Amino acid sequence: MSRPWWCEGAKHAARILFLSVVLLPSLCPAQDISWERLSDGLMVSVWKPGDVCPTVPTMLVVDMDPERTKFSVHHYAQEALSEPPRIDEWQKRTGHHVLFNAGLFRENFAYLGLLYKDGRPLGSRRHTSWQGLFVAEPIALGLKKARILDLTAERFDEEQPGYREAAQALMLLDLTGKIRVREGGKHAYQTIVAETEAGHILLLKSLGAVRLYDIAQCFKDALPAVRQAMAMDGGSSSDVRILGSLWEKDFLVPEHASWKSLFGGSTGSHIPLPTVIGVSPR
Repeated sequence: MSRPWWCEGAKHAARILFLSVVLLPSLCPAQDISWERLSDGLMVSVWKPGDVCPTVPTMLVVDMDPERTKFSVHHYAQEALSEPPRIDEWQKRTGHHVLFNAGLFRENFAYLGLLYKDGRPLGSRRHTSWQGLFVAEPIALGLKKARILDLTAERFDEEQPGYREAAQALMLLDLTGKIRVREGGKHAYQTIVAETEAGHILLLKSLGAVRLYDIAQCFKDALPAVRQAMAMDGGSSSDVRILGSLWEKDFLVPEHASWKSLFGGSTGSHIPLPTVIGVSPR
């Protein structure tokens, strides 16, 4: 594990060179974070924003390198299931290393927004006001393997999509640094997908209720390497799960011992999820 490389400074650069360590992404200046590497291209941490973001609670963070990890959309009806599974049941079915809720849905489990699997739409329509679109697994050459599209500035061709997997949700923070949600809004558990300058995808889940605006402001103040971010879902459907077998029995850092239960979903309740996004090694 290394210290943050998202912070600038000659002293930090000299320290990295002296230690000859592998550069790992981290979050600063709110807190120096130590990461647990679970597999190639997959790391986790528990981020406590601290005084720089006093209204933002502790968040689970998953760092995924799209060059080493692939993303898959799953919808219960497309997989011929009579009802949506819970996230632990989804993991048993799919075997993915990471699973998270793909976005918001209606009481009848209809997905809100564009949703694509293997380059084909899954029956949902474009949401007219949500401008965030998580896309992965490009069909065309030369495209990033996973990223966030801002639909106010970029085009997504619904007839000939450039990506196999796509899920639409609310844009949170854009490339200009503009916060794309109102300052009001309710407090709820939140799941956020962010894209970093290094091209990694960050998945963040709050461990307490928080406003989306406060999270966006915290990203601006404390996570300068986040290029843009979108809010996938909130409330009781905010769910993230990591395969338990990835965790080593012995942790190098004692306080990491509780992370397995946090990321394994053993705390809190879980509701059925009609659509999830899974992450596995390439």
